[in-house]
Amino acid sequence: MLISLRLWQSIVVAAGVAATALAASDAETPTQLRLAYAGDTGMHVSWNTFVQLAAPKVYYGTSPRHLKRTASSNVSVTYETSTTYNNHVKITGLEPDTLYYYQPEHSNATSPYSFRTSRPAGDHTPYTIAVVVDLGTMGADGLTTYVGKGADNPLKPEETNTIQSLEDFRDDFDFLWHAGDIAYADYWLKEEIQGFIPNTTIAEGYKVYERILSGYYDQMSPVSSYKPYMVGPGNHEANCDNGGYKDKAHNISYDVSICMPGQTNFTGYRNHFRMPSAESGGQGNFWYSFDHGLAHYIQLDTETDLGHGFTSPDEPGGSEHENSGPFGPYMDAQTDWLAKDLAAVNRTETPWIIVAGHRPWYISVANDTHDVCTMCKDVFEPLFLAHSVDLVFSGHVHAYQRNAPMYDNQADPAELDNPKFPWYITNGAAGHYDGLDALDVPLKDYARFALDTTYGWSRVTFHNCTHLTQEFVASGNGTVLDSATLFKDRVCAPDTGARHGNEPWHGNEHHGPPHPGPHHGPPSRRRMD
Repeated sequence: MLISLRLWQSIVVAAGVAATALAASDAETPTQLRLAYAGDTGMHVSWNTFVQLAAPKVYYGTSPRHLKRTASSNVSVTYETSTTYNNHVKITGLEPDTLYYYQPEHSNATSPYSFRTSRPAGDHTPYTIAVVVDLGTMGADGLTTYVGKGADNPLKPEETNTIQSLEDFRDDFDFLWHAGDIAYADYWLKEEIQGFIPNTTIAEGYKVYERILSGYYDQMSPVSSYKPYMVGPGNHEANCDNGGYKDKAHNISYDVSICMPGQTNFTGYRNHFRMPSAESGGQGNFWYSFDHGLAHYIQLDTETDLGHGFTSPDEPGGSEHENSGPFGPYMDAQTDWLAKDLAAVNRTETPWIIVAGHRPWYISVANDTHDVCTMCKDVFEPLFLAHSVDLVFSGHVHAYQRNAPMYDNQADPAELDNPKFPWYITNGAAGHYDGLDALDVPLKDYARFALDTTYGWSRVTFHNCTHLTQEFVASGNGTVLDSATLFKDRVCAPDTGARHGNEPWHGNEHHGPPHPGPHHGPPSRRRMD
């Protein structure tokens, strides 16, 4: 069931935390439906309900008319101040790269949902993924056609937002990767102070926080119920207070001490998702990896657990004052895991290695610890070079900047023609209440193209083992405003699972006048106001 944001708001206000006034059937109805890979032959199916389920169950099968198989669990969890329960079922024993239909128990959907399992490593069929960072709630609680006092970059009337754009292009990508800053529920206080939403009290603020958070997940359901939604941590998942905020009109400063139990220490994020850390030896939803066809994907945590004597940005004593984490069993757990994971990659089966972490270290802004993560560079970059990582995505700065391949602040002289250094792209332009950030001009000398006035997302296409293309897709009209192709000089192995085989590709770099993307059909999306 994909309920609207307004309906969600009315439910929360009327029913409160337990929603006991709802009929039992409605209280058990799935909302916020989402998927995540669990290896080549598994899929996590997750959803929320207003009551706890004794045994969450999913019906599934390869025919939409015959959901004869079931999977269940005992995982129906909540936390203090949450308005719902998070239900998680891991389906195992599936065939790789196979279309399945499914339906959570108690669903009132008139037809089943569907997902396709992961392409096996060694399958060199071309495919595309979508990447976003810094994507927040749309509509009356987030990014819309008006803003509060002090905010900027509202949507134009009838402008397509990023969630709607992803829904329009849903059939064109295999999965969606969201490397941190999800929903921006911690903006509730800022939105109230700026007069964007009605004022409440600090004690009642948790209700607004949960309303914004749940509204976002409902808005994402048309995408996340059909495509795996792979996520990573950002600073806005840490707490309820947006890293601290000052009401200048009344000279009042707020910090993490205002956050209610359940809205600190990444609690909502830890409960809501199930990423493939068990399958990859990672840590919860913080760091993990997975294979998908031509590529090995690694999600890193730039917020906590950097180790090596550093105090990470969101840790107690860190620059963001979030007082969260660490989450690993010991100081250097994340980088020890990363080194082991990279060393185990079979570059014959998965020739590409793609990494995502929330914070950038190559970006055209002032050298500020809030925006430039030099400690991330110190702990991660040597491992990236040693293991020939191909592409690194980040966000945090709300703009788009495509850089040259980089190492130790130096651009690779080969540029995109078989570089030795990893290619760095920051795309934090997906959009949320606070709009976009202005990049410093002139840009850094390693920047090759940048945009700070347009909302958008990244589309990555793997053509074969030697060529991949990254495009910036403008959410408003689906046009491609920047495109560049990376070439790596290596011999492609025989395809062990492709349906179509490797195809030669002659790529180029393009930016400037927009050209249309491969698909932009008539929108089927819902209003988000």
